[in-house]
Amino acid sequence: MICIEHATVYTPDEVIADGAVWVADGRIQTITRSSQIDLPGRASCIDATGLHLVPGFIDLQLNGAIGLDFTTEPRGIWPVADYLPRTGVTSFLPTIITAPLTAVSAAQKIITGSPPRGFRGATPLGLHIEGPFLHPDKKGAHNPAHLQLPTAEKVASWSPENGVRLVTLAPELDGALDVVRLLSERGVVVSAGHSAATFAQAVAGFAAGICYGTHLFNAMPPLHHREPGLAGALLADERATIGLIVDGEHVHPELVKLVWRLVGSGRLTLVTDAMAALGMPPGRYMLGSHQVIVDETTARLPSGTLAGSVLGMDTAVRNLIRFTGCTLAEALPTVTRTPADLLGLPHKGRLAPTCDADLLLLTPNLEVHTTFVGGRIAYQKE
Repeated sequence: MICIEHATVYTPDEVIADGAVWVADGRIQTITRSSQIDLPGRASCIDATGLHLVPGFIDLQLNGAIGLDFTTEPRGIWPVADYLPRTGVTSFLPTIITAPLTAVSAAQKIITGSPPRGFRGATPLGLHIEGPFLHPDKKGAHNPAHLQLPTAEKVASWSPENGVRLVTLAPELDGALDVVRLLSERGVVVSAGHSAATFAQAVAGFAAGICYGTHLFNAMPPLHHREPGLAGALLADERATIGLIVDGEHVHPELVKLVWRLVGSGRLTLVTDAMAALGMPPGRYMLGSHQVIVDETTARLPSGTLAGSVLGMDTAVRNLIRFTGCTLAEALPTVTRTPADLLGLPHKGRLAPTCDADLLLLTPNLEVHTTFVGGRIAYQKE
């Protein structure tokens, strides 16, 4: 049982100066002003004077970190999860990119198993399967040798109960809409991405159950004034939530600002799309079966194609605020409540009573000071 007091507290409805949050049994119990908190004598108090207290961040697309690639090393999910709280992430979707379908099965076994003894890292909420049902012309850094058409048989074991939470596919592929309906009925979030879909094909995908767009603008046709394509459909359709990589490389800062003005925080989720080089020095790292050349800011194939990112979610939040001029309170839903709502997890992404005590203390410069997962400290800045 802990009490975090004298923080600036960000709830879904208000910002409380000199606020206090009482946590017990892994959940938020009470939120109030520090002067009004009434705690049992056995509570441990943390003085957070000068710090922001916000919900922990949720990343819907993460390929790996600290030298580990989930597609080829699914056991890396746990050590990466242990690393992520230093970037503010308390929940995430380990992402498996295009590979033989046995790679998905291997990752399902890991994510539905038990974490290591004493584990205190970020919570894997289920897999994001990005491929192999992608358009060959928009493959990006995915291996074309493993691309294939979607069928019901290939996704027979894909469900939240079996560790699959989100699937990215190209809705224009033969058989895709039937698979979209099937996965949606099971409670899997289906996303359009790595796609050459026209505007009409994208809208047909939304009607079938697609409700998300994977890394807007990247690996899809450019927005055209006579054929808006998938990008235009995602921006225009209120049914669609959008993922955006805000590293200043994947999408120009001015276009980030334009997207923000169009959809706001209610339909926008920041994603890192980070790969094995996150948390590592420049060098060569793997993304699936491809070797990627990494410098201080980007990850690219030898051809120059972007291959994921080296972006931490805390940096993404700071970038969004810098690119758009929005406030921290305005930016927070894009990495907390909006992704939680997309996944159907009302107990995540909020500072509210009964919600999971996944919390961050941020410095005035919005750097991660302390991360709590389930009410326990998972990271604390020295």
